[in-house]
Amino acid sequence: MPRGVPKAGFRKTKKRMIGEQKMLDLELMPETRETDAQIEQKLADRFEILEILTQAAIDGDARALIVSGPAGLGKSYTVEDALANWDPDCRYHTIVKGYVKATGLYKLLYQFRSEGQVIVFDDADSIFFDDTALNMLKAACDTTETRRISYLAEFNMVDEDSAELIPRQFEFNGTIIFISNIDFDAQIEKGNKLASHMQAMISRSHYIDLAMKTRRDYMIRIKQVVCQGLLSSRGLNDIESAQVMDFVEKNQASLRELSLRIAIKVANLRRSNPDNWEKVAKITCCKM
Repeated sequence: MPRGVPKAGFRKTKKRMIGEQKMLDLELMPETRETDAQIEQKLADRFEILEILTQAAIDGDARALIVSGPAGLGKSYTVEDALANWDPDCRYHTIVKGYVKATGLYKLLYQFRSEGQVIVFDDADSIFFDDTALNMLKAACDTTETRRISYLAEFNMVDEDSAELIPRQFEFNGTIIFISNIDFDAQIEKGNKLASHMQAMISRSHYIDLAMKTRRDYMIRIKQVVCQGLLSSRGLNDIESAQVMDFVEKNQASLRELSLRIAIKVANLRRSNPDNWEKVAKITCCKM
């Protein structure tokens, strides 16, 4: 079990899952007047900056980084690849996915409190729905010289790995990366109850919006990654890869999701069922 995870595990209540889904439902914006070339350059620039900021977080030059963008289009891979190259044995970083309780967060912050350690919250957006957890994160990401975390509960917490008692206050010198499906700017504009918290987190962090708002953005991003070898690495030649992308583009309005995952699913069908892969893909990958 990952460090910082309570023995009972992370869980989601029905109420939290419903509230979280409402926040994460993607509302695609109308198409823009940008040319394909402009969109391609925009996305290339954003992902290049993501690589730069991830390295800054690893080096400790950025205390906190928030990466916002739709699911399944490469934001997690970009961050995780940089972390794996830096720390392949996961000695100095950890990646948390799923529901995070405030007590679990406090333990995790303590375990990775030292300079040169990195915590990644990937698709753990429930953390933004807990006031106690949010206040801890604000303290951990603050720009003040000393970042002190407090949890003045009436019970003692123990670090399961070292069996040592966790103090009720400690100084945090690590780095935090948030990878989120939430568009912070959009939520702040809507002025919902989390807007002030999100504004506070942005003010303490480097924030990068990967600027994928339309189906056209999604398609161009998928094409970018395919050109980088996404499908050839799975055994498809150039003609087969082109056939897969043609299928995705023609059926984009009815696909269950428009992401790199769907391109991989269709590619796997193309490779394993060369005679009837399109029929199978339409039934399994498209909404009828």
